[in-house]
Amino acid sequence: MPFAAPPPRLHLLWLLLIPVLLTGCFNLGDRSAPIPSVLVPGKGTADRKTLVIVLPGRADNVEVMQSFAVAEAIHAGWPEVDVQLTSATLAYYTDGGLPQRISQQFIQPARAQGYERLILMGASMGGMGSLVVDEAHPGVFEHVVLMAPYLGRKRVMREITEVGGVASWQPGDKPAVVDRSNFDRELLWRQIHSLTRDADSQARVWLAYGEEDGLAKTVPVIAPALRPEQILPRPGGHKWVVWNAAATEIFARLRAQHAAAAS
Repeated sequence: MPFAAPPPRLHLLWLLLIPVLLTGCFNLGDRSAPIPSVLVPGKGTADRKTLVIVLPGRADNVEVMQSFAVAEAIHAGWPEVDVQLTSATLAYYTDGGLPQRISQQFIQPARAQGYERLILMGASMGGMGSLVVDEAHPGVFEHVVLMAPYLGRKRVMREITEVGGVASWQPGDKPAVVDRSNFDRELLWRQIHSLTRDADSQARVWLAYGEEDGLAKTVPVIAPALRPEQILPRPGGHKWVVWNAAATEIFARLRAQHAAAAS
C-alpha cells in the first residue's frame, strides 16, 4: 500500500532500511522512549556556541561511539565544540519521526541554551538520516558531515549514471505518492541533486569514506554534487577508525574557516 507524502512519506525509511537490515547486525532501540544521548563538552570556553550532533550507524549507539572515541576525534580537530552523541537507532526511523525527534530533543534545546551553530554528522545509516533530517529542517545546520552514507538502491544510482551524472539527472516533478518504486529517489537523491544547483548548500556538505568500503561505489555518483576538496577518501573499510581520522581533519578545517571568518 502506498504512503501519501508529506509527512507520512518518511515511514518509507523503513522500506529503505530493509536492505541494510539484511546485511548485518543492528541496534534497534526503543522509540517509546526519548533518544538516549550523551553531551561531551568541549575544552575551554573559546567556542561554546557550536554543537555537533552525531547520528550513529546501524550497529552503533552512544556506548559504541564512546568506545571508539568519536567525540575525541572531533575534538582533536576542533577542541572547543560540544559534541552530542545520540542513540538515534533504527527504531527512531521506522515511524517517520526521526526529524521531529531530533528537533524536539536537540535542535530546540540547543537554541534555547544559546548555541549559534549546529553541525550534523552521521555515519552509514546515520549519514542517510542526516540527509533526511537536514532536508526536514532547512537552514538549521551550518554543516552536514556524511561518513560513508547509505544512499539507497543500485537502480537509482544506475539511472543517474546513465544520463551523465547527478547534475544532468532530472528527478521530475514531486509525486503525489511515495511508494516502493520511488522512495530513495524522493528522500535522498532529489536533495543531492539540488546541491548541484545551489553553491551555498553544496559548501555545507562534507563526505568521508574508506577506500575499501563496500559503500565507496556510491562516491562517483554523489561526488559531482559536492566540492572536490570536501570529499575525503581514507584507507580502510566501513569502520569508525577510518571515519574518525577524517572527522579530525574535517573539524580542523571547519575550525580554521570559522576563525578566519571571525577575524
